[in-house]
Amino acid sequence: MKITKTKFKDLLIYNKDTYKDKRGYFRELFLNRDFNKNFPFDVMSFSKKNVIRGLHLQLKKPQGKLITVLSGKIFDVALDCRKNSKTFGKYFSIILSEHDNTSLYIPEGFAHGFCSFSNNTVLHYKCTNYRDEKSETGILWNDSNLKIKWPIKKAILSDKDNNNISFTEFKKLIW
Repeated sequence: MKITKTKFKDLLIYNKDTYKDKRGYFRELFLNRDFNKNFPFDVMSFSKKNVIRGLHLQLKKPQGKLITVLSGKIFDVALDCRKNSKTFGKYFSIILSEHDNTSLYIPEGFAHGFCSFSNNTVLHYKCTNYRDEKSETGILWNDSNLKIKWPIKKAILSDKDNNNISFTEFKKLIW
């Protein structure tokens, strides 16, 4: 396994080994020894092509997330919402797919979102904290102040994500 650091503190890319033969392949998705974190909560999502989920985070009970694509391909985004961070308000993006066996670790304090490129996209999330509905908030995926270069113009969104707040409104929540 190869671990790649990014310019964002604690935001890491994990390139894991794939063992292929004539039958298919075998992959290790998670090795506890590579993390100094507890992941008590696993979830998954299924998305159709052009679905955007996010940008989501929990304020009072933040979650670190290890994102792995089990099927399909996504444009993944992590927005630094840690107010004392050097990269506050900046985002990191990466394309992840079932073919590359790469996972992204997004630390607590980041908002997360993604765009699905395929009709059968399945994501697996390992989370460092349980879901807390009272602590959840969302930032508009297409907020012009963030300058995120999403790969699509017409997104399929949930009603909840359509009503996310701007990054300016988010800053008022945390200051």
